[in-house]
Amino acid sequence: MVDINEDSIASRREFLKQAGGTAALGAGAAAALPSAAQAAVSETETKPRYGMLIDLRRCTGCHACSVACKAEFDVPLGSTRSWVEYVEKGNYPTVSRSFLPRLCNQCTNPPCVPVCPVNATWKREEDGIVVIDPDVCIGCKYCIQACPYDARFLNPVTGAADKCDFCLHRVAQGLVPSCVNTCIADARIFGDLNDPESKISKMIASNPVTVLRQEMGTEPNVYYINADHSDPRQPGQRHEYIRVDTHRRNQERA
Repeated sequence: MVDINEDSIASRREFLKQAGGTAALGAGAAAALPSAAQAAVSETETKPRYGMLIDLRRCTGCHACSVACKAEFDVPLGSTRSWVEYVEKGNYPTVSRSFLPRLCNQCTNPPCVPVCPVNATWKREEDGIVVIDPDVCIGCKYCIQACPYDARFLNPVTGAADKCDFCLHRVAQGLVPSCVNTCIADARIFGDLNDPESKISKMIASNPVTVLRQEMGTEPNVYYINADHSDPRQPGQRHEYIRVDTHRRNQERA
């Protein structure tokens, strides 16, 4: 059960405001088209495409997002749907530490979907969120191996693959994901990427953003501002000290 406090109510109001703006935009764009085209545009333009923007200029590495995620879903000990990496790099005395929150990227081209032999995972047409049906999943781990972001795990309680789904049960009620609602620094912005008037779209349009592992061609819908993507495995960075702590049971970064 979702505990609706004042922050949750404020988050819901912001979310519904954005959703309303999306509907108005779609209706206005369709008005000038012939009736046949109106139906097509109305169906596609008003469909949201949810995404998340994480502003690392504000993130303090407090792990409130990770704790909120575990509490929201009762994630078993040793498993994670969301986590925060610490990135330390440099050569003394020029050193730095930054944070890199991680979660499922809700990819536009998710490689986890086509490998599932029983179609237990799919991308929702109505909002772009990638979901898993634990009652259908057979626990073969194909999708876990296919994910280039190490965002999936085998839930030891259900025996099915598990991952972040943007708190779909909250989004369905007009609320933002638990990690967004809990972030003490307002470093996480959630919303409709198809709505140019949404806060997330405006932030992406006005700031340089990056995504994880762009070379994989998955087109992630989780964006970062001012993220340090340093990786000790990259050949060009071997001359510099780089340490990445994942704070997970599996310490090796994916």
